[in-house]
Amino acid sequence: MGNLDIANATASDLTNEITDYSVDSKSTDAHSEDKETKWTNDNWTQQLGYYKKIPEMKAAIDAKSTWTIGKGYKTEPEVEIILNKITGNGADTINTILENMKRTLDIGGDSYAEIITDKDGVLINLKPLDPQTMTIVANSKGIIIRYEQNSKVKGKKPKRFNAEDIFHLSRNRVADEMHGESMIDALEWIIKAKNEVMENQKIIMQRYVKPLIVWHLDTDNATEITAFKAKQDAAISNGENMYIPKGAVVPEVIGVAPNATLNPMAWLQYLDDKFTQASGVPDIILGGSKALTEASSKIAYLAFQQTIEEEQLYIEEQFLLQINLEIELEFPASLENELISDNQKDATNGTAQPSEVTA
Repeated sequence: MGNLDIANATASDLTNEITDYSVDSKSTDAHSEDKETKWTNDNWTQQLGYYKKIPEMKAAIDAKSTWTIGKGYKTEPEVEIILNKITGNGADTINTILENMKRTLDIGGDSYAEIITDKDGVLINLKPLDPQTMTIVANSKGIIIRYEQNSKVKGKKPKRFNAEDIFHLSRNRVADEMHGESMIDALEWIIKAKNEVMENQKIIMQRYVKPLIVWHLDTDNATEITAFKAKQDAAISNGENMYIPKGAVVPEVIGVAPNATLNPMAWLQYLDDKFTQASGVPDIILGGSKALTEASSKIAYLAFQQTIEEEQLYIEEQFLLQINLEIELEFPASLENELISDNQKDATNGTAQPSEVTA
């Protein structure tokens, strides 16, 4: 008989079993001391796949592109004459080209367009390029000296462009990196977690409608079993009845009990909120129906406005720096004046706190 004395109890040692959460360290994709350093976005096809397949990802990126470029631009008449002649691939305008580049920028972190000029150096076209084919080349001091467009035809040499022949936009470039940061990379985990839950819930719902059935057959004849499977599967698929001699088959329904699974809605709602926060696009911008107060909606809108205006400023500065043409992108609709007016009304009516009036 075993020793049942409680004094003989021992404790486990989980020192090496339970570890704190940690994040992998990263180094910048910067130039080296070599004469030339090259960088190509090898993740572009994966990033583009997320954009095309995940509806909320597409909606967020399209919204940022629309709000940044959608209302067009203002410029001097002589500049507008030049820009009105831009046709991109033949059916583009300068607005669709810039919106394309903004969308591509958020997807992959970088967007490129070939700057085509006449013999006098006057811009005659701006043609968007595939980021998958583009390689950035920097010298030992970290200055971009050229771009290379890799051919999609195997064995063909890359086409070289001087740095001034490519209009290049980079998103949220960090330190001395040669490239920008994709919006999708930071959202990948959230998207995977949400779609895993949705796929699992889809299976659960299917099992409510069409539960699994175990058939206990009174035979071990392979031919008879195969014939029964074909009849039964066809009957279930067509919603038909099956008539079986008594005792020949005993069905056992494997259903999903109503309270046997966790309710995924709270987790899905959390992931939706996390996605909205991480993407920087408020739910109200995407036409969401969440219950928001008028005040909170205005604050969310105003915060989004600051982000869009910053991105507009970046594109305006790069357009002037790289193409030597000055444009001013218009913001669709500002609530700033309305918020100031509301604060003044509240102050007059005595319903606002001093801090609110100051803000």
